Amino acid sequence: MVRIALCQINPTVGDLVANLKLILEYAEKASQMHADLAVFPEMAISGYPAEDLLLKPRFVKACRKALFDPALQFPLPSLVGLPYKDDRDGLLYNTAALLQDSGPEAIYRKVLLPNYAVFDEERYFAAGGSGLVLTSGNNRLGVIICEDVWDLAGPARDEAAAGADTIICLSASPFHRGKITLREEAFAKLCVRYQVNLAYCNLVGAQDELVFDGASLFMDNTGSILEHGAMFEEEIFCIDLPGAKDHSQVQEDLQAEGNLRPVEILPLEITVKEYPPLEIIKKNILSPEAEVYQCLVLGVRDYVHKNGFSKVAIGLSGGIDSALSTCIAVDALGKDNVTGVTMPGQYSSAETRADAEKLADNLGIRLITIPIGSAFEALLAGLAPSFEGLKPGLTEENIQARIRAVYLMALSNKFGWLVLNTSNKSEAAVGYGTMYGDMIGGYSVLKDVLKTTVYKLTWHFNKIHNREIIPESTITRAPSAELRPGQKDSDSLPEYDILDPILEGYIEKDLSIDEMIASGFDEKIVRRIVELVDRNEWKRRQSVTGVKVTTKAFGKDRRFPITNHYRG
Repeated sequence: MVRIALCQINPTVGDLVANLKLILEYAEKASQMHADLAVFPEMAISGYPAEDLLLKPRFVKACRKALFDPALQFPLPSLVGLPYKDDRDGLLYNTAALLQDSGPEAIYRKVLLPNYAVFDEERYFAAGGSGLVLTSGNNRLGVIICEDVWDLAGPARDEAAAGADTIICLSASPFHRGKITLREEAFAKLCVRYQVNLAYCNLVGAQDELVFDGASLFMDNTGSILEHGAMFEEEIFCIDLPGAKDHSQVQEDLQAEGNLRPVEILPLEITVKEYPPLEIIKKNILSPEAEVYQCLVLGVRDYVHKNGFSKVAIGLSGGIDSALSTCIAVDALGKDNVTGVTMPGQYSSAETRADAEKLADNLGIRLITIPIGSAFEALLAGLAPSFEGLKPGLTEENIQARIRAVYLMALSNKFGWLVLNTSNKSEAAVGYGTMYGDMIGGYSVLKDVLKTTVYKLTWHFNKIHNREIIPESTITRAPSAELRPGQKDSDSLPEYDILDPILEGYIEKDLSIDEMIASGFDEKIVRRIVELVDRNEWKRRQSVTGVKVTTKAFGKDRRFPITNHYRG
């Protein structure tokens, strides 16, 4: 019986020393759990995605040098992911290295390189051309990396044909809504088709626009999950491989099909001991609202801490977006590290002011009040000669938003606070935001969260805390920027329960105007919304970074030209 420890850890891109320390710490934990083999995520040494750090020879050399460090003593054989430049051909590979003592005992090079959505691996890596199977007694363990597991014609097939009864997958698979189900369906097809078990170790943590959710798992050859790890937190757990079954028929069938890649078969030098069987503990997969909420919390926490900040400031308007963003920040960083800044103007209602104060009190955070009225009047006075004879309008609304941005950034500069932006995806999609005003900040909490999802998450937040932390009036009040008398979002936009499905169809599903009209949406509304989305790419190109939670976020996922006359 071989005991495998799956170590879902949270490395930091570029921090090789800290990442190696973390890897060794978890390897020691695995040893104490009597594991025979420790498995770490894809690119654990460098962090993922390392992007153009991989074009720096010094960085790649430093990653490789770590493998041959005499001081790097692993207490047990460990499969670790890293970028590895091969001496034989001088090419860089996304690699899984089997480490024991000092130096790699075996190397697997990722075969299938994703080059879609947020992935750009063909820019950096060469594709491997062979599989790897490690043998220990009767067990044969195939090794693959992330994308390799998604394709039934990938290297898992070659390794099964070479006799592998268990596939070990090192992964850095980013989260979006529904990703867990997609993974499990794909994994089950592979396990059943090739009659193999799957030990899947996924990265956890946030890196710029991406969050990796962990949720590592062990699946048997019937496609049943025997154990899976927690979501959005570091964890180690062990699985005892079942005894190897007769795999000869699968091997014969696959070999008869042909078109197989070569597979290197190497012994795994371990001394397998018998221990009492492990208790199997399945972690609960979160509800759709809970997993998105925890994704956002982890995104804020890692972005703030990994970029050297400890405290944040949020413009607290009394509206739903700033309320939810503040709750996420408090859960991510603690109430003492979050400061709300309310900046009432002449059009701010007594109700929103009261809600901002109530939320801050419920969360126990500091609230600073800075009225913008005098600054607004001073700016209008300065502009009066230039604006003489012209009616007030959008310009005056934008001035108010920009004054608030000036105050927030002044506090940021003075106290070293990171300003959290509170705009949502629905607003960003149609350009409902002020450049250098409410679009400023260092990190956008709700960047990929549609307004209808914001409402769901606020109800979820109050529900899990068993009390009304976010005032109900904040949730039920008609949304408004409060930049002119009686203003409501619906004055210039469709209601969000109409707007968001159109945005989902156009942005995430790439539906055409005709397809959306055919599905029942009003033609006039569809054409207007599509025009707004296309016209506001220039704003989004300058917007603040924030994590992906949908299948297609603005940023790496969706790269449209700013200068663009296509109106299909």
